[in-house]
Amino acid sequence: MKRVIVSVINDLVTDQRVNKSCLTLQKAGFEVLLVGRKQRKSPEMDIRPYRSHRMKLIFEKGPLFYAEYNIRLFFFLMFHRADCFLSNDLDTLLPSFLVSKIKRKKLIYDSHEYFTEVPELVSRPKVQKVWRMIEEFILPKMKEMITVNESIANLFREKYGIKVHVIRNIPMRKMLPEPASREKLNLPDDKHILILQGSGINIHRGSEELVDAMQYLDNCLLLIIGGGDVLPILKKKVEENHWDDRVRFYPRMPYKDMMAITRLAEIGFTLDKANNLNYLFSLPNKLFDYIQANVPVVASHLPEIERIIKDYNIGTFVDDHNPRHIAEKIKEVLSDENTLKTWKNNLNFAAQELCWENEEKTLIEIYEQYI
Repeated sequence: MKRVIVSVINDLVTDQRVNKSCLTLQKAGFEVLLVGRKQRKSPEMDIRPYRSHRMKLIFEKGPLFYAEYNIRLFFFLMFHRADCFLSNDLDTLLPSFLVSKIKRKKLIYDSHEYFTEVPELVSRPKVQKVWRMIEEFILPKMKEMITVNESIANLFREKYGIKVHVIRNIPMRKMLPEPASREKLNLPDDKHILILQGSGINIHRGSEELVDAMQYLDNCLLLIIGGGDVLPILKKKVEENHWDDRVRFYPRMPYKDMMAITRLAEIGFTLDKANNLNYLFSLPNKLFDYIQANVPVVASHLPEIERIIKDYNIGTFVDDHNPRHIAEKIKEVLSDENTLKTWKNNLNFAAQELCWENEEKTLIEIYEQYI
């Protein structure tokens, strides 16, 4: 049995794309070993049918963290047998590339975003330059790679002239749980439930304006589930304005638990701003989570997101990020029962097509041809 070592820089627990890729590779007949890190506050790993290893590091953020992880990953890959390495995102690519060359083994690169254009790097040009140098050193030497949508794929194709496969980050149908109980979650029966969820609730993704919009919505409760760098700001805003009855926060949690809560919502939000290339061409996981959970979507006008929502007619858009405008759009959606019914019917059809069971066929074909 051929072995694939899959590397990612996070703590593995909530990374559903990596988990789905590992399950698909195992189904295709590969022995899978998933490698990541364990932070001091990382949740415990759930039971999975493949092996995993989480490294404990001295540093948890900053340049020393990235340096330590890449060095540790290099030696881990050097001293573990593998027929192929699957590197997820640019922050694991260098050690995977070097070891693949030393051992003369195959390497596949899966870029979950346009890494060098994320806001955290755009605001720090010196750090961005380092990551660009790594990308520009390695990608021209590769024949092909994987990414999450056509817009980002075209950027890589134009810049490096390599073959780029598109595998969208779409949930599994069979992973959908029963809806959670309002009573057990202590959610009021007389309020519309709204949801914003995901592991990247960061700046410039519309969450600040969405929370501000809640001051105009007496009959709504916004649930925010997940992690991200803007959450402390949002929590402080809610506390200072006494909006506890309008906004409620939940920490990162296992995917099935998150989806059980998501299924209670009447509207799901994806409000990224087009102020960097990574967000402009984003196709966030939460969009497909909302589709699987049968939750209509209110989104910002970004090309990949807009294409999905319009093609399947499953939601609408905000024209700007003014909190009053967002609030008015929410009121408009909730008051139009006929349109909501149409969207929900269309969501059933979209969920059947936009599922990992269809998307993974491309991944299996890549591995069968490439390894």
